[in-house]
Amino acid sequence: MTFDEVVLGRRSIRGYLDKPVPRELIEDVLTLAMRAPSSMNSQPWHFHVITGEPLDRIRAGNTERNLAGVPHSREFRTGQAFAGVHRDRQVHVAKQLFSAMGIAREDKDARLDWVMRGFRQFDAPVCVIVTYDRELADSDDTAFDCGAVTTSLVNAAWSRGLGCVINSQGIMQSPVVREHAGIPDDQVIMKAVALGWPDESFPANAVVSERKSVAEAARFVGFE
Repeated sequence: MTFDEVVLGRRSIRGYLDKPVPRELIEDVLTLAMRAPSSMNSQPWHFHVITGEPLDRIRAGNTERNLAGVPHSREFRTGQAFAGVHRDRQVHVAKQLFSAMGIAREDKDARLDWVMRGFRQFDAPVCVIVTYDRELADSDDTAFDCGAVTTSLVNAAWSRGLGCVINSQGIMQSPVVREHAGIPDDQVIMKAVALGWPDESFPANAVVSERKSVAEAARFVGFE
């Protein structure tokens, strides 16, 4: 694929084939991803690539704790709930997904099942937990750098025929993730990335989220 084809064609994938992903391919994707820029080449990121039984234990633990009402314990701050135009965009993409999946507004069971898919890493064959060095946790550059490398990861995966979705639900129960992924105490859990072969028959995978225009997002100063 050309760069444009990767960026314009990539979608968030929420349904996966039951097909393993070779470790060598994931290593190739990570090698590309880690060419992302970082502040003064600090490279604060780590990747915990999980599959098989350990991932099943994380899925089960996340599901059980959430259904039992255990409070979330996400380690990377979430901030305030979205409002205004940001909330509007959140609601709009949710409507796109529910419409694609045929989930009615009043169907509480189907909506709950959809939410729980996130806590199960969207049933993907692989989950990548992105962490960063705790000693850099006070620097906003660290979060910026981890965002850059995660974007590179999903684009590199797409260029190799793999799909991803970046999500926070998969790391909301951080003790479960820490235990079964073996994450050391000197790292902070930031994000989860579900990864695998896209299931083209899964309706939500066809959803393309909208983007605001350059005119809305950019100001040009000093141009003729």
